[in-house]
Amino acid sequence: MSKIRNEIGGNPVTQALNLWQHGLGEVPESVWLRTDLEILILADNGLTTISPKIGTLHRLHTLDLGHNALTTVPNELGELAALTDFLYLHDNRLTELPESLGRLTRLRYLNVSENSLTELPETIGNMRYLVELRAQHNHLAGLPDTIGSLSQLRELWLRGNGLPRLPESSAELTQLRHLDLRENALTEIPEPLAELPLLRHLDLRANHVKKLPGWLARMPSLEKLDLRWNDLEPAPRLLDDLVQRGCVVLK
Repeated sequence: MSKIRNEIGGNPVTQALNLWQHGLGEVPESVWLRTDLEILILADNGLTTISPKIGTLHRLHTLDLGHNALTTVPNELGELAALTDFLYLHDNRLTELPESLGRLTRLRYLNVSENSLTELPETIGNMRYLVELRAQHNHLAGLPDTIGSLSQLRELWLRGNGLPRLPESSAELTQLRHLDLRENALTEIPEPLAELPLLRHLDLRANHVKKLPGWLARMPSLEKLDLRWNDLEPAPRLLDDLVQRGCVVLK
């Protein structure tokens, strides 16, 4: 059974299995028999593979596969329709993500940082409940046009990639509050950002930006703009306007 009842309060108890830092090397077959599981933590175990049997854990809402040595994850991840809370795939050796990931249409948090990804799947645009997407320290040279379909996204972390631009569809991320573009290959501030009414924090450190666009001063919610370690041309009036409005500018 998927839940047991608390004898005092009658509240359901979450079925969780925490195998963090158990030195497993591989996942015991007994784990795949636990179809009642709602939380499964397999982080930091030296795992190199995950069985397709993971797709049978239909009640999972949280899955942590971070800090392992995975080079691939199975397509069957897309069968975890109940995965609503967290999916951690960070700090592995992934070079690609399966297109089936886009079937996780109810997932709210996805972390694929610290891998060797060169692209994100086009189907990521189907994950329309995502609130936070972390893809720092990969080898991304671009984002799929479908990124604009993430209409609930509030935080996007892209530090340490090779992004020279953002797709035009980024203008549709109207719920975005935090955007981290530190250590990329931007030569200008992406114009689609001008359309983001709720963007508060914009980190552009260590890019190749030289000129600031006038529309920056008109971003209605901007509270912090970090421009350090760019070779910027002076724009004192524009920056003064931001500061007078209450925005913290670091340069």
